[in-house]
Amino acid sequence: MKTIASSFFFFLLFSLSVKAKALIIYTYDSFISEWGPGPIIEKIFEERFNTELEFVIVDSSATLLNKVILEGPSTKADIVLGLDMNLFDAANKSNLFTYHKIENLNQKINLPTKWDSEIFVPYNYGYFAFVYNNQNLRNPPKSMNELINITNARIVIQDPRTSTPGLGLLTWMKAIYGDNAKKEWEKLNKKIIAVTKGWTDAYYNFFMNNEADMVLSYTTSPAAHIMFEENYDISAAIFEEGNYLSIEFAGILATSNNKLIANKFLQFMISEDFQSVLPSTNIMYPVTNIQDLPKAFNILEIPKVLQLDPEEINARKEEWINEWLNAS
Repeated sequence: MKTIASSFFFFLLFSLSVKAKALIIYTYDSFISEWGPGPIIEKIFEERFNTELEFVIVDSSATLLNKVILEGPSTKADIVLGLDMNLFDAANKSNLFTYHKIENLNQKINLPTKWDSEIFVPYNYGYFAFVYNNQNLRNPPKSMNELINITNARIVIQDPRTSTPGLGLLTWMKAIYGDNAKKEWEKLNKKIIAVTKGWTDAYYNFFMNNEADMVLSYTTSPAAHIMFEENYDISAAIFEEGNYLSIEFAGILATSNNKLIANKFLQFMISEDFQSVLPSTNIMYPVTNIQDLPKAFNILEIPKVLQLDPEEINARKEEWINEWLNAS
């Protein structure tokens, strides 16, 4: 009897230790902010799978990959959530990530472009855009060419070395102008009044304080003002050349000792419960056809898609950053 009781006691301790093992997710700060999707998703997942989520945040998604590369095999992360297509090839070639176990993923998602990866799983997407107040800027640019050569506006952007939109603008310029991008940067830089480390500083401290007329952001940004403020004064410029597509995704680290539950999280990412949270919190488009997209999204214009080959971005990113830095 004592043997049975002892065995049960140790089984109980083992069960509790398994339950207590947290799934560690590296992500960017806005994802886990009080207004972001993280707190809602954390609550749903923990209740459903009886597993604690532990988010480790960095200041931007642009620094997420660098963090796990520097940590290497000693990283504590099970999942990295928040990489985008401009980091896709570098992440893919890092050999830090392992294959997911989601069957027929492409049949379960709906993106403006083909998704080609057995390692990474997308969870939301959007288009970069220059956002403006339509009451102050009555004749917004209809193209990148007009923005650079005609529009007289004070512009604030983000640094491509530390910001996802900042790097997105760099690749957007390259997608349109190719080898002539430096010449166009020289003209655009004359209108840029500030380059911030991240999106929040640019959007709220400059644009929303009327220190800038236009800010680099997303075509979905106006939806947030409509949903939460009933403010229709904020618009996004849709360009004739196209707006650059940003797809955010997550992957499981090969060193994770928690791969079973990590795969459950990736599967959870494309569920209705996860996807339905994103439009009103991350202010991005879901990657699946959710039942109820917020009404504010229905009035947004969908731009033409621009996107460069991730392999080319990885190979030439540093060259393009130096080109931008030296354009004056």
